[in-house]
Amino acid sequence: MDINEIKARAEELRQQINYHNMRYYNEDSPEISDYEYDMLLRELEQIEESYPQFKTPDTPTMRVGGEAAEKFSPVEHVVPMESLHDSFSHDEIRDFDRRVREGAGSPEYVVEPKIDGLSVSAEYRNGVFVRGSTRGDGRVGEDITENLRTIRTLPMKLKKPVPYLEVRGEVYMSIESFEKLTAAQEERDEKPFKNPRNAAAGSLRQKDSRITKERTLDIFVFNVQQIEGEELDSHVRSLEYLKELGFTVLPFYYLCKSADEVLEKIEDIGNKRGELPFQIDGAVIKVDSFEQRSSLGSTSKFPKWAEAYKYPPEEKETVLLDVEINVGRTGVLTPTAIFAPITLAGTTVSRATLHNEDFIREKDIRIGDTVVLRKAGEIIPEVVSVSKHAEGAEPYRMPRICPSCGSPVTCEDGEAALRCTNTDCPAQLMRHMIHFVSRDAMDIEGLGEKVLHSLVEKELISSPLDLYRLTKEDIMTLEKKKDKSSDNLIKAIEKSKNNDLYRIVFALGIRHIGQKAAKLLADKFGTLEAISEATEEDISSIEGFGEIMAKSTASYFALDESKKLVDEIKALGINTKNLTEKAEVSEDNPFYGKTFVITGTLPNYKRTEAAAIIESLGGKVSSSVSKKTDFVLAGEEAGSKLTKAQSLGVTIIDEAQFEQMRGQNQ
Repeated sequence: MDINEIKARAEELRQQINYHNMRYYNEDSPEISDYEYDMLLRELEQIEESYPQFKTPDTPTMRVGGEAAEKFSPVEHVVPMESLHDSFSHDEIRDFDRRVREGAGSPEYVVEPKIDGLSVSAEYRNGVFVRGSTRGDGRVGEDITENLRTIRTLPMKLKKPVPYLEVRGEVYMSIESFEKLTAAQEERDEKPFKNPRNAAAGSLRQKDSRITKERTLDIFVFNVQQIEGEELDSHVRSLEYLKELGFTVLPFYYLCKSADEVLEKIEDIGNKRGELPFQIDGAVIKVDSFEQRSSLGSTSKFPKWAEAYKYPPEEKETVLLDVEINVGRTGVLTPTAIFAPITLAGTTVSRATLHNEDFIREKDIRIGDTVVLRKAGEIIPEVVSVSKHAEGAEPYRMPRICPSCGSPVTCEDGEAALRCTNTDCPAQLMRHMIHFVSRDAMDIEGLGEKVLHSLVEKELISSPLDLYRLTKEDIMTLEKKKDKSSDNLIKAIEKSKNNDLYRIVFALGIRHIGQKAAKLLADKFGTLEAISEATEEDISSIEGFGEIMAKSTASYFALDESKKLVDEIKALGINTKNLTEKAEVSEDNPFYGKTFVITGTLPNYKRTEAAAIIESLGGKVSSSVSKKTDFVLAGEEAGSKLTKAQSLGVTIIDEAQFEQMRGQNQ
């Protein structure tokens, strides 16, 4: 490449890395593997090293990838939460050792597994937990105190009343918890998390700490950031001290005196990957002595006394034996590859999703082929490519009839998925049942998948509404169901009749209608009958409803079966009215029809409280600033949204002005 091409490539890499940083750190939804990301970053580092004139002040090679999200209060880290420089070869580890010896003499190293989770800070005063935060950009993170309180392995009170202590740890989701979560998401036809790291990050950054608690997170504490009342001189001593205080520290680590020992332990940890109950993505090498660490110091992004070694993704070949077709709640046919079993990243693998017909066609997958497999995020098996077609193998074609009920399947415009056309398909029924009773829908406690399967097998139910016809005697015919548990289940079913309208709307399983859309429908029309009679035009007038959602809703209720269903719901005594009443709002009040964006920390309101007030007075709350925004309600430490509002000339108000506007309405 000539000099202009190199400059253009550096800019392209910066844009790609910033985009993937946003997807990984802020949205917990990466599009590429960690290894692919690391290679992009490494290429940019090499260009900037060879051509320093192309290094920009905001280059991602010099900063941590995340930033504090505006939905949480910011927390400034007194001691920066630095990232680690990555190595991918033994030679690079030896280079790290050489630099350390040049700067600090003869070191001892601690080698420990690199847990793949979300880095957090936890602060204690007089031995009591007082605040928790994410790393963010290393200098400013997010306040997640209430969510950290839900993690059972993080002590709320230490065994010694240390005057002040800040520790750093890694919040993670065990492989067992991750597999349970993704299985439940798939049953509900939700998009599952790609790996435990994203599941942990997405769970920890929930505004509702009850959701975080349900996700069963854990933490390993691995560093003392600040401490008062105790002198610590080494990393090993600090880990021992943290254990004495009641923290869960890394389950194993090794003290090494040479680069050869370090490399040996890196390999040992790598060999353990498939045996561990949690996910790791490498090993970390740290200078043990705090005095030597101090003399080595840090760059603008990395400590010079630590290095991360990243393991390459393991890929293996196997033979595709068959393709199994599963039918989901909405009738989608999902192909699953069946392989000759192989050991991959420490576990036996024999199945992997093939997603849809487009995926199979793009990779030209045929039964009998030799295919290359790897584990995405070291957990989920995926087909990377076909290395060799079997002799005489024909391109695989998805079935044109449903394997569960034999009905025709169809593919709608703009979709890759094939769907069964039979609404009474047995496979769809079971998954629809599971969705109907789920926490976000009718929330019927005690009706798990096993109980539902038993009820269907005994022919006690053949539709979700049959649940409301069950008797205590019916329940007691099930295995392990006794008098009290049968009573409790009947009470839970009866209780669900009094749910708010949006729950039954969501429970119906209308395509493209999630919980938020169900609430919008309930707020707009007030009753199930009114929703069922609304035209596509009526529905599309709802703010936040697109053409596809409106068409899907109107088409669903236009079916004769749906009309009978609405009558049946009413006859069974299930609530069909919106229980969340909105006050009458005058059109001349200052909130009516106005769009607000809330940013920063308000002195006396949570953002959710301010949003509820705005909506109750006829206003709308948006998450992003645009030319259509009428007001930005800005609190302390407002970020980029405030800057954008200023550039667009949007009216900015503080809490006092907000209160004044409320007063005008009274």
